[in-house]
Amino acid sequence: MANYPVTMYDFHVWANQTMINRLKELPREVYTQEITSVFPTVSKALAHIYLVDSAWLSILSGVEMRDALSATFERTAQAEALGLEELEALYQEVSSGIQAFIREHADLEQTIVLDNPYTSVRDTSYGEILLQIVNHGTYHRGNITAMLRQMGHASTMTEYALYWYAKE
Repeated sequence: MANYPVTMYDFHVWANQTMINRLKELPREVYTQEITSVFPTVSKALAHIYLVDSAWLSILSGVEMRDALSATFERTAQAEALGLEELEALYQEVSSGIQAFIREHADLEQTIVLDNPYTSVRDTSYGEILLQIVNHGTYHRGNITAMLRQMGHASTMTEYALYWYAKE
């Protein structure tokens, strides 16, 4: 039987790389062009996906959520200033870290206490965290797609159904 949180995380990695590959095809200035949208630039939107993934990796590694978020916020300006290839390399590092975590923790139903400074405390399974990472990335890749169209460029499909065929 498939381990759906792991499959969905693999989809997330594929979808992010697919979006990065599309951004590499576009004129370089598109990445940092300022527009009025959900994020002011595509670079800031992509950096946000990376930073949140990075925070979740810290949480999975045992760092308290408040501390992981604080460390992430401190790195925001630095990540947003990176070029696409530099951010891609960092993203590959964080996804390798999450994939290593998955390999080391076969029981994704295991829970940790998640003390979310924006809501409350709850027991959360590793599998739920993986699905949150995926859902967050999907949401913001949609933002990037809308931003690209707003600037007059086609995006790329990053739907889960396409992933089914791309991985074969």
